[in-house]
Amino acid sequence: MFEDIRTQTSALCLELCEKAKLREKQILVVGCSTSEVCGSRIGSGSNYEAAEAILAGLMEILKPRGIYLAVQCCEHLNRAIIVEREAAAGLEIVNAVPQPKAGGSLATAAYRSFASPVTVEEIKADAGLDIGDTLIGMHLKKVAVPLRLSADHIGQAHITAARVRPKFIGGVRAVYDENML
Repeated sequence: MFEDIRTQTSALCLELCEKAKLREKQILVVGCSTSEVCGSRIGSGSNYEAAEAILAGLMEILKPRGIYLAVQCCEHLNRAIIVEREAAAGLEIVNAVPQPKAGGSLATAAYRSFASPVTVEEIKADAGLDIGDTLIGMHLKKVAVPLRLSADHIGQAHITAARVRPKFIGGVRAVYDENML
């Protein structure tokens, strides 16, 4: 089961990176309910083994590309973000350490495995993956654009993906240039 979760996560992460055209030093925010992944209602059955499988699937795609992973905690930590210190430049670091039932299993797994983890209140990411309807939109740059991936579940959890684009400003719609991203 957990190997399937890792494989599903890896495949969808790769597809998301390609569709969002993520580049080195950009940020992917992920929110995850391991309860939902394992077939339970959100917040009712945190599963650390599932979190480790998801984290492994994400990191095998993101790390070689130099893309930062930002993991959203649950509402018990006000949806704070776990990220590598290097990615937190200019952000206010807060004093919180997630636990599986107070912050979430994926946030805990990230905090335990990152080289130099920190917690920040918010981040403005370049793309997002929401596993289990955890509501990551507050951590995306404006303007978020939904992405349809080839699958819509990891385990039993519904997924939603997004990329961002620059805002259109002014009276006349500007020509959209993908190189602006």
